[in-house]
This record gives sequence, structure tokens and C-alpha cells, in this order.
Amino acid sequence: DSTRVPLGENKDYINASHIRITNSGEEYFYIATQGPLPSTTDDFWQMILENNSNVIVMITREIEAGVPKCHRYWPISTKKPLELKHCRIFLENYQILPYFTIRIFQVVRKSTRTRHFIKQLQFTNWPDHGTPAPPECFIQYVRYVRSSHLTGPIVVHCSAGVGRTGVFICMDVVFCAIEKNFAFNIKDIVAQMRAQRYGMVQTKEQYWFCYKIVLEVLRKLATLD
Repeated sequence: DSTRVPLGENKDYINASHIRITNSGEEYFYIATQGPLPSTTDDFWQMILENNSNVIVMITREIEAGVPKCHRYWPISTKKPLELKHCRIFLENYQILPYFTIRIFQVVRKSTRTRHFIKQLQFTNWPDHGTPAPPECFIQYVRYVRSSHLTGPIVVHCSAGVGRTGVFICMDVVFCAIEKNFAFNIKDIVAQMRAQRYGMVQTKEQYWFCYKIVLEVLRKLATLD
């Protein structure tokens, strides 16, 4: 309860948690959340606007192995907006890359007519079982997200908002530490996340993948030296 994201004046419920990670004296701020359902799409966009977030990290496809993982909470056509209760979502443009898709949305609040631009980055190369290979594709993705971040917490979701979401947040903190030559401890970062949202980094394989990616980054840096 202490980390849940409250919605509106009534502090309504959404399956989302504030995640604050402290490393070497710096704080990193995220919202980890469940992928929207048809019944929670309105709430999801309300949360994005209330927290002034400009980046959505989506680490799942809508359907994987025939199982629905996340409701499509955005319009697919640049010609027809998605009409919701409190806002209207326009797809301004999009770009499909080999490992991830970039979408730019304009969100118009119906009550105030204010406009917000939000970038959604959907990683599409996480297999149904296992972890991404080659790791380089995920490394590029995490770095691109960080370079896109301007305002508010980075909003991260997969399906349940704990497994892949936890891997992403852990890697973002570690990459920032490596760039600034700070010390870091993956076990400590995961423990901080789990104290704020249950089950972050869900499987042994995902935990191992965090180490594998970091080794890959450090190896590359060593060859540059």
C-alpha cells in the first residue's frame, strides 16, 4: 500500500507501484504496472497523465503463444483516434524496428483540451519462454528508452508488471551506473524493487539474464579500452 499509485482525488486503485531505486546516492524513479486490460485502459491513461510521464515501456506482445498478454490500449490508425472516457488518444506516427516499435501519441484531455505527447516503446523480441537473444538487442532498447525520457517516472509494463518489468528497471539502473562509473550490486537493486512491488524479476532465468547482459556491456567496454 505504501508504494501503490493512487488515481485521482479519491486515490482510486490501479495495479501499479511507484519504484524508487537508490544507487551511489542517485535516485531512479519508475512506475511498474500491469499491462492494461479492456476495463483498466481509462485508468492507465489517467495514471500516465497524472504522473506527467512521457515514456511508456512495453515489454510484451499483445498475444504470445495464443495467450492474450495485454489489451491494445492505443489506436492503430493515424486517421482514427481512440476515444476514452476522459481523453482522446491520437497516433501521430510510428516506426517498426527489428527488435522494438516506437509509437508517438498525442493525448488530449477532454475536460481541459490540454495536449500531451507520449512515446511508447514496445519491445517485440522477448520469446514466449526464456530471455532475449542476442542480449545486444535488449541493451540497445534499454539505452534508447533512457535517451527518450524527459518527464515524470518511466512507466514500465509487461503482462503482470513484475517479471520482464523488473529486468528492465534493474538494467536501466545498472547501465546508468556503468556510464557514470558508479559501483552497483544487482542483488541489492532487485531487493529494493521487491520491497516496493512483490515478485519483481520473477524467475531464476530472468535474474541470470540481468548478469549476462551486464557482462556483455562490460566486455564491450573492455575491448574499447
